Amino acid sequence: MMRAAILGFGTISIVHIDAIASNPGMELVAICDINEELAAKVPEGVKFYTDYKKMVEEVKPDVVHNCLPHYLHYPVTKELVEMGCNVFCEKPIALNTTEAEKFAALEAAHPEVKIGVCLQNRMNETTEALKAIIDSGEYGKVIGVRGFVPWRRDESYYRSQPWRGSWKLAGGGSMINQSLHTLDLLYFLCGDIAKLHAVVGQTNEYGIEVEGDIIARLEFANGANGLFFATNNNWTNESVQIRVAMEKGIFHIEDNTLYKVNPDSSREVIVRAPRLEGIKFYYGASHTRLVARFYKAVAENTDDFIHISDGVMVVKLMDTIFRSANTASLVEV
Repeated sequence: MMRAAILGFGTISIVHIDAIASNPGMELVAICDINEELAAKVPEGVKFYTDYKKMVEEVKPDVVHNCLPHYLHYPVTKELVEMGCNVFCEKPIALNTTEAEKFAALEAAHPEVKIGVCLQNRMNETTEALKAIIDSGEYGKVIGVRGFVPWRRDESYYRSQPWRGSWKLAGGGSMINQSLHTLDLLYFLCGDIAKLHAVVGQTNEYGIEVEGDIIARLEFANGANGLFFATNNNWTNESVQIRVAMEKGIFHIEDNTLYKVNPDSSREVIVRAPRLEGIKFYYGASHTRLVARFYKAVAENTDDFIHISDGVMVVKLMDTIFRSANTASLVEV
């Protein structure tokens, strides 16, 4: 039985706890949070700590899940790694490219431990099937791609956790906290992005610092054109949509389903993936698979997991989007 510990008992930790519980051979043994009042909500039989170093020393978990706010992902993981811990870190890996590169260097400097990153949508069955289709070359080269994230985060979302609205603590808004996964999939599926031109803004009146709306025109290294649109100011949370046009066919992901789009605009189901239950249905349901893959890599000492180095490019793309928006120009990635 592999022993897991959670660091940060906030909203996202529940997804990790459920993923651990869904995987036979894993046991949640400890949770750490500086808020002592949360001890009452810890599952029966799980130890609660307010000091993560003490937790690691006493419990000796096989894996620590870093579910802390963004600005603590790199520095706290660094401390855990230096204590000899395997770490599974929530996204984003860092607030900016410089910090992301430091994180990748930390991973390279400590081959004795494993550091995974939670980019679970790469393991969606729809994503895997579409990537296989693209890589096969059966439909020719990619000529266009679109990523669309129409979500909503109301004022209470930011007021309940004030760090979410802070540039210094969150590193951004809609892009880094909600639509990062979709931006990651665009280049994961379709190849390197060479240049982009972006507009970033905020159409709510909550008085927060971070952006809520992004639109970016993408120029891929392979000649394809792309569009990325994300907002936290939709009227509700709707499914992420990804569409990829190739020379001989168009494919579309929506509502956990991969479709082939026919010339008459009708859709043919290629893969229908499991849907996440509950109010977070629009997240995607691959956390359990991703966590299982990381634990298997730890148990068998393999490199078959999503590494910190795999998460650097999406941070670089986010930085580039802000640089383009600030200069109102087309910029190289």
